[in-house]
Amino acid sequence: MDTQKKSEEHGLYHIVNSTGGAFGAGAVGGSVYHFIKGSYNSPIGARFVGGTQAVTMNAPRLGGSFAAFGGLFSTFDYAMLCIRKKEDPWNSIVAGAATGGLLAMRRGIVAASTSAVMVGVLFALIKGPAL
Repeated sequence: MDTQKKSEEHGLYHIVNSTGGAFGAGAVGGSVYHFIKGSYNSPIGARFVGGTQAVTMNAPRLGGSFAAFGGLFSTFDYAMLCIRKKEDPWNSIVAGAATGGLLAMRRGIVAASTSAVMVGVLFALIKGPAL
């Protein structure tokens, strides 16, 4: 019964919601970072303009990268839930490794496997105390 409840919570709505939330986090964080960086690298008389220009050029790209990671992670996490029929930290660890590997796939199999291992280890360190 508990697995059915978790499965309903992690459906398509959860995947889309996680993707949008990740985009928002990346866009807001990227806006702050790129505004400061653009302001710092601009001439003294045009710091505000340089900061806003850097935000408009770079923040949506960073938000899109976050959205891709968040959407893939939620999709893999939901797939692990459906396959294993239980909710535990291993779902997140495997989903993180699969996401890291898939996003690095265009750089080759070595880069993809290295990225998968590194992201998997990172998620294991985050979720490890719960194991």
